Amino acid sequence: MDQRTPLAETRQDSLPRWEFIALAAALMALNALAIDIMLPGLQEIGASLNVADENHRQYVISAYFGGMAAALLVYGPLSDRFGRRGPLLVGLTIYVVAAAAAVFAPTFEVLLALRFIQGVGAASTRVIAVSVVRDRFGGRAMAEVMSLIFMTFMVIPVIAPSLGQLMMIFANWHMIFVLMALIAAAITFWTWARLPETLHPEDRREIDVSSIAQGFRIVLSNRMSLGYTLASTAVFSALFGFINSAQQIYVGIYGLGAWFPVLFAVVAGLMAVSSFVNSKLVSRVGMRRLSHGALLGFMTVSAIWFVWSLTGPVPLAAFVILFALVMIQFGWIGSNFNSIAMEPLGHIAGTASSIQGFIQTLGGGVVGAMIGQAFDGTVTPLAAGFFGVALVGLALVLVAERGRLFGTSSSAGH
Repeated sequence: MDQRTPLAETRQDSLPRWEFIALAAALMALNALAIDIMLPGLQEIGASLNVADENHRQYVISAYFGGMAAALLVYGPLSDRFGRRGPLLVGLTIYVVAAAAAVFAPTFEVLLALRFIQGVGAASTRVIAVSVVRDRFGGRAMAEVMSLIFMTFMVIPVIAPSLGQLMMIFANWHMIFVLMALIAAAITFWTWARLPETLHPEDRREIDVSSIAQGFRIVLSNRMSLGYTLASTAVFSALFGFINSAQQIYVGIYGLGAWFPVLFAVVAGLMAVSSFVNSKLVSRVGMRRLSHGALLGFMTVSAIWFVWSLTGPVPLAAFVILFALVMIQFGWIGSNFNSIAMEPLGHIAGTASSIQGFIQTLGGGVVGAMIGQAFDGTVTPLAAGFFGVALVGLALVLVAERGRLFGTSSSAGH
């Protein structure tokens, strides 16, 4: 592991640890904001823009993921060449402009195009926020910081649906994009004013075909990194599948109406608590023991949920309990899997984060869209999706770890 003093920590204007975590969380939270604040408005958007098929309204979410996946491979090499700040601020500006322009979208197709562009801008936050964390921290310290960031950014899924619902009560879906643009503009200013450059000048890599190809080869040939990236992709696809169909489940199946954001917030809050617990335990227990145990728990609860759904309708109370238990496990999987995947690749953190983010977003978005589009008026497709991706995730971890679970080794696998 790189033992040099991180560049950001040598600067007089370096952020204090708490503000660094808060800003990184805010940057990552822009993705959650762009998704979760939309959920209460999907029905009105569909009605306003003449979208007849209820499942097609999910494309507002899918288009965003598509744009993000398309751009993720660009920001990594750019940030490794020009530093973290410049590409990040460009991406944030694209995000703000696209959100503001969506207010005036005359058709559903135009709205989807603007959501795609917004995802292109948001890709910068996904790649560069993780790169900045890796620039400053490694190993269990990175896992601890990522857990705290994850806990902090989970505030957005807690409040975003309620903000969207508030807009729907007092205005219309257009105001959701106005609010999104304003929040993103504020975070952009905070980033410009306070985030220092964290990439060492000697670590900057030229943008050329051979350099990029070398970065891809390093990332894709590292067994540990690739295995955990694919495993986290599988698990994230379950979350994407839920997000796509959340409004249909809570409102369509269980008839919660305006109470939908409340239950959504409860589950998101439990994930935040789970991430906080992870941040306290990871330095003592280890990333692998926590995440492997959580993955097995994720798989077991999903299996119970799936079998129950096959026997008949799952009552609301049972659905909430089972889903909450699954999401609590998710809070112990996401940050640890990402930290393990990034650990061997600190010297090319930007490119590595870019490639890993591309795989997770494209793979998770496609599989999540398939799970969402399979919605049939019951929770069975979602439960089946959760159980299926848990099995795939476990198989990938076993490959990465050569068949062993709960180890403590942090060595890179090739």
